[in-house]
Amino acid sequence: MKIAMIGHKRVPSRLGGVEVHVEEIAARLAARGHEVHLYNRDIYGKDAGPYRGTLLKPVFTVKKNSLEALIYSIIASVQTAFGSYDIVHFHALGPSVMSFIPRLAGKKVVCTVHGLDWKRAKWKGLATRYLKLGEYATARFPHATISVSKTLVPYYQKKYGTSVTYIQNGINLKPEEPLGSLAASMNIEKDSYFLFVARLVPEKGCHYLLDAFRQVTTDKKLIIAGDNPYNQEYTALLREKAAADPRVSLVGFQDEETLQRLYANAYTYVLPSDIEGLPISLLEAMSQGCLCLVSDIEENLAVVENHGLSFRQGNVESLRDALTDLLREEARHRECFQPQVLKAHIQKTYDWDTVTMETEKIYRQLTNQKG
Repeated sequence: MKIAMIGHKRVPSRLGGVEVHVEEIAARLAARGHEVHLYNRDIYGKDAGPYRGTLLKPVFTVKKNSLEALIYSIIASVQTAFGSYDIVHFHALGPSVMSFIPRLAGKKVVCTVHGLDWKRAKWKGLATRYLKLGEYATARFPHATISVSKTLVPYYQKKYGTSVTYIQNGINLKPEEPLGSLAASMNIEKDSYFLFVARLVPEKGCHYLLDAFRQVTTDKKLIIAGDNPYNQEYTALLREKAAADPRVSLVGFQDEETLQRLYANAYTYVLPSDIEGLPISLLEAMSQGCLCLVSDIEENLAVVENHGLSFRQGNVESLRDALTDLLREEARHRECFQPQVLKAHIQKTYDWDTVTMETEKIYRQLTNQKG
């Protein structure tokens, strides 16, 4: 099959979970004999040509939050409408608004929902209404709708009467590695730090963590790995909070190998988010055997199940108490949440090969092709 993917910012990159998801399934689909074209936004890189068996196709857009995804998705959708594609696969709500274009051109269209983006704090007014239109579009325009979050399946059924297929994210399991040179460059050692990894956007809740950590008595550090050049106001707030506590280090975006080492050697990974789809960073942390503390939103709890700890979403006092309990009851928590058990849970449940085969199954059903 010839497949186009639209909606991500850029492959390859770790700008967000959507980008990781698209790259991993696209590369595997290509390895299974399909021709896969990835429509990148050119403001994140103008790379064109082969990559991991796929073909990168940069699409013009502008570097402005309110217009970036709109212009990109219109152009990409028109291009795919006139291309010889068997499947056009949209990712995320905003780009999916344009999914009617290739459908009108006779293409089979699939949309994957990675979360209800209209809930995110950075979107207001017209942008929020547009993303709600995107939610409607994912329920009405495609031939098939996928969700990476199990909680959205009943949501779509109840609100739209639409059947949504749950296909979770995956994870690449890798062996644990020592900190190596990171020990000196970040002034850390194994189990000497709490870890936060995410884009620095309000809905990820880093401000809650900084406020709570400041109230905790400990010599352990807090490593914040992530950045957001498109929201200077929020990142400035985080820098101000971090500067008030010498135990906190803002280390910016890190590559996959560095993150792997940070996860494997952290005391605890903390994800205090208000909104999620299916958080890949949480899967990555658990796959390294790292004990995880998460906000008690449905999407986080669906991942950790009984293999991690939680606190009340948006409640700094609850997070502070959970951090304090982790320090006071370390032996008990280590006994309850053993690294090998965490790894086995992730390996069994979140596998990119399975994700790819389930996605391919939907493609074949739509095109009446046999596997």
